[in-house]
Amino acid sequence: MAKFQLMIYWKKRTREQLKTRVQKALEENINFAQDISLGYPASKLDPKVFYDDAPFLKEAPTLQTFVANPNHIGCHTLGKSENVFSGTHNLEKEVLKVIAVDIFKAEPDRFDGYISPGGTEANIQALWMYRNYFMYQQKATLSEIAIVSSQDTHYSIPKGANLLQIDWIKVPVEEHSRTIESEKLEELLAEAQQNGKKYFITVANMGTTMFGSVDDPQLYVAAFQKKNLAFKLHIDAAYGGFVYPFSNQKSTINFTHPDISSITIDAHKMLQAPYGTGIFIGRKGLIENVLTPEASYVEGMDLTLCGSRSGANAIAVWMILFTYGPHGWYEKVSVLQMRTQFLCQQLDELGISYFREPHMNIVTLSAEYVPKKLADRFHLVPETHQGENLWYKIVVMHHVEVEHLTTFIAELKAALLCSKMI
Repeated sequence: MAKFQLMIYWKKRTREQLKTRVQKALEENINFAQDISLGYPASKLDPKVFYDDAPFLKEAPTLQTFVANPNHIGCHTLGKSENVFSGTHNLEKEVLKVIAVDIFKAEPDRFDGYISPGGTEANIQALWMYRNYFMYQQKATLSEIAIVSSQDTHYSIPKGANLLQIDWIKVPVEEHSRTIESEKLEELLAEAQQNGKKYFITVANMGTTMFGSVDDPQLYVAAFQKKNLAFKLHIDAAYGGFVYPFSNQKSTINFTHPDISSITIDAHKMLQAPYGTGIFIGRKGLIENVLTPEASYVEGMDLTLCGSRSGANAIAVWMILFTYGPHGWYEKVSVLQMRTQFLCQQLDELGISYFREPHMNIVTLSAEYVPKKLADRFHLVPETHQGENLWYKIVVMHHVEVEHLTTFIAELKAALLCSKMI
């Protein structure tokens, strides 16, 4: 707990403080209902559909922002941004400071980033940034660049490889521990070298989608350094970014690691922000590689994949973080960890095989123990909807309480007794 007493930017605020701060930010933005604005292809949400005079809005800062409809186009940590939305842009910058500096240990003012429309875009933003870095700074060709990640990596990585037209090298993992097979990694890198690959974008996971497994980024670093290969390292913490740094306070998967250059986090998972809310953070001096000079009509131009994006999502993240504060968030994660441990203890008593990263709140059960009818009833997620399924996962989110887990265990035990598996 002591680790979270030295926060620079992250403090718990009262509901009144939160409301007042957001309202002040909105006052600093353009008001389409009152100000004369002739040049922007934007306005507040249509008042015939979205009632901006509803009494409850006065007590709902995020909904006020949603109706006001600020555009957060661009990257507000670098250069200028659209000045008519400067109020809420500043709140987005406050969010990024908390995440980059207080959670992931970046040096103040030594990072860039933005609230993206999701983790998939944030991951592709990183791939795009590094591809261009190698092409612009190292004069690499497309055929000389490759992406390297594990077989458990999120589908946004092969999607990004397809979009960017660079090869994806998929590294096998050990079946039960979900750890990267280091010998196979070295073999794949040697093969890639023989095929003309010289520059590598590697993605290490902090909480894979299916297993919640956490890669050791140093395995990648050691393999690249052993072969003296040029590489950039991105952390996909889309799921684990708001869990792992709190449950494992000894973690060094952050910007104190000299080879980690960027991190993706999803706010619409553990943080319970609205869907379409991801976060991209990178070290200074990198995001300029995706500057789009053709966006000259945008003040500050654009360095993001999406362009225009809703400011309400950034305000939602700001509201959540400053409602809890670091200690409140640590407590919330700790409760989920205890519930997850309770589930694992019950599974151990039944002799059921499963995988769980000790610091995460995902438990992935071997499908041979789970009847499909039971999986459907409790909405367990299968490893695949096509072909043979080997795993089902349980994610212990905020709404998953011990009584729900107890009900599931009781029905699972009954089903296994009927099938004489226990």
